[in-house]
Amino acid sequence: MLEGVDRLVDLVGTRSAGLTGASDAQVTAWTTRCDVAALGTTDGHFAAVGRDGKTVRLARTLGIPLRYFVAKMYHGPFLVVADRMDRIFSWCQEQRIAWQFEPAYTRMVPAHYLVEIDQVGCPDPAPRYHRFFNPPVACGSPDIEEAGAAYVGSAYEGVKRWLESLPEHEPVAVAFSGGVDSTAVLLLARRACEELGRRPSQIRAFTLDFGGGEDRAQAERAVRELGIEADWEPVTASPEDYDPESAIRLIEDYQPLDVECAATAMCLLRGIRQRYPDLKYLLDGDGGDENLKSYPLEDSDLTLSSLLRNPLLYQEGWGIDAIKHSLAYSGGLSRSYVRTYAPAAACGFDAFSPFTLRSVVAAAVAIPFETLLGGQEARLSTLKRDVVHAGIRALTGAAMPVNPKRRFQDGVAAVPRPRVRKAWCRQVFSRLWQDRLREAEAGDRRSGNEISVPARL
Repeated sequence: MLEGVDRLVDLVGTRSAGLTGASDAQVTAWTTRCDVAALGTTDGHFAAVGRDGKTVRLARTLGIPLRYFVAKMYHGPFLVVADRMDRIFSWCQEQRIAWQFEPAYTRMVPAHYLVEIDQVGCPDPAPRYHRFFNPPVACGSPDIEEAGAAYVGSAYEGVKRWLESLPEHEPVAVAFSGGVDSTAVLLLARRACEELGRRPSQIRAFTLDFGGGEDRAQAERAVRELGIEADWEPVTASPEDYDPESAIRLIEDYQPLDVECAATAMCLLRGIRQRYPDLKYLLDGDGGDENLKSYPLEDSDLTLSSLLRNPLLYQEGWGIDAIKHSLAYSGGLSRSYVRTYAPAAACGFDAFSPFTLRSVVAAAVAIPFETLLGGQEARLSTLKRDVVHAGIRALTGAAMPVNPKRRFQDGVAAVPRPRVRKAWCRQVFSRLWQDRLREAEAGDRRSGNEISVPARL
């Protein structure tokens, strides 16, 4: 292997959102020297890249994706780091080595880990993983009122810190369905504006409607009950704008629920962008379901026991050492947050959800779920409602409107559209990449052994 060649290609650099406890430069330095203890003292989101000699280190949180790919050039490995597969692929095309690329060979850095990769030649060694987030489990109060106050209070502090970092008069959009999480985020943001001496009307709620959807009706009821109808807008879109195939290209994934969510989000965000070309900041409630385990188990192969014995299952998947762990996609919300991140980025928004903050996830993990559920699986459907309602009341004194749980993509039309199938999503994903890779194969090819840059001594 040629010595002295810089073999790290960082296409995105360190990024952050709502980061507290450190600057971007500090996060980069701590990542470079594998200081997981220091990374663990921060809150908010980051994705960072550092290199120490032949060792590259990568770290990320839930809210910002990070990927890498090992390319073979100049008699050795080049580690290419980006936020997306297609960004890595474009770099490979520029280097005339796109024939080496395969989507499944890219790796997603799992959230809450620092990953070490040694660039020492073929065969490439396996990455090493170091956790920097280890919240205590089930250490909180079993009282719903106290658990709600702790959970919602933590989310409120996160919203307030994020708003405080924005320009004082900057408006903020809220993706609002009238459900528990989006209503909580709307109320927390308005309360934070009051405390910061800003106008609550800077926080504006938007609800997608394909025509006769239940979300519009429940959102309208909620804002009327809260007395903030003037700060709410329905966004009407045509069902023909819903394009799951484009969503698969956008999120670079084939999980059906994430595809549907992203396709729906694009309709909402494009509608907001058309009305407000300069609106930059977006709040949403993504992560609330994962934190409070608000999913029906009959839709999965999970049991109540597996859920309770894996406290971060919905955030991280089964874990990096599990058989079901996907290297290409990580797991849980660590994987699926791209459904929120990618549509927002494509439409020019900086998106933020307080429920993805580590401080808020820690407050959720502290809830003694086993005690509160009492072995009753059905309680999963009502626990989040009770915890968040109690927390909002403790924080604001208001009784938050509570509406039934419904997936974002299911509440926007009068008649829910048929579910997309995983087999179809996989076929679309494969076809999209087959077309790209076929063009790369037919193009100008460069040998991985070709030396076109001088080695630096």
